[in-house]
Amino acid sequence: MGLLYQNNEQYYLGPDGIWNSYDENYGDYQAVSLKDIINNFIISYVGEGKLVSKIKRTDVAFHAQRGLAEMSFDILPSSKWIEVEVGPTLYVPLPQDFVGYVKVAMTDESGIERILYPARKTGDPLPYVQDNEYEYIFDEQTREIVTATPSETFKRFRRSEGQGSTPDTDFQNINNADLMRGTSAGRRYGLDPEYSQSNGVFFIDPIRGVMHFSSNCVSQIVSIKYISDGLATDEESKIHKFAEEALYKYIAYAIVSTRPAIPEYIVQRYKKEARASKRNAKLRLSNIKLEELTQVMRGKSKQIKH
Repeated sequence: MGLLYQNNEQYYLGPDGIWNSYDENYGDYQAVSLKDIINNFIISYVGEGKLVSKIKRTDVAFHAQRGLAEMSFDILPSSKWIEVEVGPTLYVPLPQDFVGYVKVAMTDESGIERILYPARKTGDPLPYVQDNEYEYIFDEQTREIVTATPSETFKRFRRSEGQGSTPDTDFQNINNADLMRGTSAGRRYGLDPEYSQSNGVFFIDPIRGVMHFSSNCVSQIVSIKYISDGLATDEESKIHKFAEEALYKYIAYAIVSTRPAIPEYIVQRYKKEARASKRNAKLRLSNIKLEELTQVMRGKSKQIKH
């Protein structure tokens, strides 16, 4: 019994019958939806004489979602890519399903990405408001410490230059080169590769949920590649077929490890199977091609200068 439910015209034209109109699901055959994973697991592992005789569907769904999230962080190609323009405030809100970043880059006029590195020597801390005696000021109603925004650290990071300029319209070009000169002025032998570039820097404020950029990034196009957990929408709640068996083994191990009546040697067996399946899935999804590897290794004899 074939698994394809569309003919060629339906696949290539999509529901609206128009070529390349962004409603097609190109390449969807390589993935299995989370709903099908749950149904297949209940059919194969639940029942008399099987792994568990009885279990709620919600329990299977919980472990399936946790397994998909864990594999999205480790082995699945679950990264997303967005492109935004940095405004005069020098910050961009994090994407709604943001978990962690992979790469942040600024696009130049030729469409080439210039990598931005995290600024480890600055930040935007939460500033406490103080009086003339340097004592904290408390709110009269909530009795909590009064805070301000932005912090003085970030104001100085994006400080303006020239007479009559405002902090939101005119910035001094503060980038890694400036940070480098302030820490190792006149000592080229001490250059840190992390800071020996002038593309710009960024840092993430996890409390406010924004990504701050250096002032040379204002009005520039920035691309942010980030990791999601694969559970944000129904369309992305799916797993590659190379990792399908690994998710089944993960669900099985998660179920038996939470049931007190199952012997420990059974739990350990499923734990080993889950690890082995995850390792195999990682190898399959690494997508190593012999021809591509050979082409890369042709330059192995080139001298690397330090």
